[in-house]
Amino acid sequence: MSDVKNPEELFDFPCHYQFKAVGLAGDEFHAAVIAAIGKLAAVSNDAVKSRPSGKGNYQSVSVVVTLHNFAQLKGIYAELRQIPGMKMLL
Repeated sequence: MSDVKNPEELFDFPCHYQFKAVGLAGDEFHAAVIAAIGKLAAVSNDAVKSRPSGKGNYQSVSVVVTLHNFAQLKGIYAELRQIPGMKMLL
């Protein structure tokens, strides 16, 4: 296995990419995730899935988008990190 010095080498743009955000349960978190991703990529309702945690305190929101470059990927993660109640990003 070769050492990857540049993370951009791992992607072949344009590509489909799934963002998964885990945070506090509620419509506000769900909407904030979609809005954050929507600032830098087109989001289709069909590409959004949400799932509550076992106790209902948290939820995961998965969104698949088409990325066109590495800057777009980094920008979306930066937007997602700003969401109140965010617990984890995958």
